[in-house]
Amino acid sequence: MSKLTVTLKKSSIGRPQDQRATLRGLGLSRLNQTVEREDTPAIRGMVKKVIHLVTVTESN
Repeated sequence: MSKLTVTLKKSSIGRPQDQRATLRGLGLSRLNQTVEREDTPAIRGMVKKVIHLVTVTESN
């Protein structure tokens, strides 16, 4: 299964609580932190919610 590499590029300060919780759910807490997650519909939905704060790359 393919993976997504998600990097936090913008701060969550001043963002709504649901977006902060989504970042926490993805495992992101610090700026420029990178995590690798399975490419599932649930993770895709989480990324879509905070796409303006993160960068995403696909890998195998």
